[in-house]
Amino acid sequence: MTTVTADVSGTAVEFAFPMPGLSPYTAFSLEPISGAAGLYALRAEDADVRLFLLDPDFNDYGYDPQVPAGVRADLGADEDTALRVLVVANPADDGVYVNLRAPIVLHPETARAAQVILDDESYPIRVRLDG
Repeated sequence: MTTVTADVSGTAVEFAFPMPGLSPYTAFSLEPISGAAGLYALRAEDADVRLFLLDPDFNDYGYDPQVPAGVRADLGADEDTALRVLVVANPADDGVYVNLRAPIVLHPETARAAQVILDDESYPIRVRLDG
């Protein structure tokens, strides 16, 4: 999969379908977190819902998830379209964990997004970031 690192902050993002556990919300904004390169807040437009997203280039996991053709179609992307991939970050008392199994995939030109649940079990659901 080809990914891009273009800045998508300050973007109004429309999810092709609600994220698991966040139905019915599909309209969000993506804003950078000041002082934390590669960290973003994804905020619902119509509710007090916020997720933290992180650029996955935080470690040497070789993170290169394959986005299914159906999801690409939902985003209006063909197989040559470079997509932006971000992972959900969850702060905890003992550190910050990321979910590599369910990335957020964003079409940077249309700002359409989807959360993809990967079949690839080599990507863990909960990985603690090294601090």
